[in-house]
Amino acid sequence: MRLDNYLLRVFKDVPKSRVYKIIRSGEVRVNRGRAKPATRLAVDDEVRLPPVRQAPKKQTQRPPDELIERVTSAVVEETADYLLFAKPPGLAVHAGSGVRFGLIEVLRAARPDEYFELVHRLDRQTSGCLLVARSRQALDGLRAALNDAAADKRYLALVEGRWRHGVREVDAPLSRDVERAGERIVSVDHVNGRASLSVFAPRTFYRGATLMDVTIRSGRTHQIRVHAAHCGHPVAADDKYAGNAANGRWRSRGLPRMFLHAAQIVLYFQGQRRVFEAPLPADLSDVLAGLEEAA
Repeated sequence: MRLDNYLLRVFKDVPKSRVYKIIRSGEVRVNRGRAKPATRLAVDDEVRLPPVRQAPKKQTQRPPDELIERVTSAVVEETADYLLFAKPPGLAVHAGSGVRFGLIEVLRAARPDEYFELVHRLDRQTSGCLLVARSRQALDGLRAALNDAAADKRYLALVEGRWRHGVREVDAPLSRDVERAGERIVSVDHVNGRASLSVFAPRTFYRGATLMDVTIRSGRTHQIRVHAAHCGHPVAADDKYAGNAANGRWRSRGLPRMFLHAAQIVLYFQGQRRVFEAPLPADLSDVLAGLEEAA
């Protein structure tokens, strides 16, 4: 387990920013030495923890009814093993920094007597296919199927400019331990990064943008966004990896969030080929309808 993930478990009621601060300041020691957030802990490692004041745990509050309705109405398919959601944009999949309720917390509050666990995750502003398991056995099976080489995870992304690389396989390892203006971002790191593979294929050319089919062979944080920017074509309206001027142009065209949609997941589960799909939401299809196609 990474050191930062371990500390977030130990200091459950401490803000995430505070946890990273005590690591960076050297207050946390692993085997008597300083460590980084990504340091991997092993059996018998000695971890020295500083005294950290934890706020008393607040009583759990129920999500607002309108949020419960928003989550439950996003269910596309329900079986004894899983729920398939067409996750709407702007909805986090789990609670976190500045987010009181994510999709999984809302679901558990709406149906408290049932088991629910996220099979995978999507960025808050990414819409599309999201799988939630309804049993531990189904969770293990779906995660194994999703990580299998036979699985196919396809996204639709509108990127800046005219894509001139044809079908391109982007094999660029990614690292999460980068800070920029106090914000943690992901970057291409050929020395310490984790293997990450995306395949970009142009679908439709527009004036000033290209609609891409993107298939990912790994599931790293911000993978498509970073790989697209690495190719010189950041995802349209991406507030982390694209320029502010370009984002302003997209907002004026009615696109307030990045154009990234998890369109389809194909995997083998319980001996059968399963295809999960989520239609392109109206905010993205409306933007496409307003663009001029290019030859």
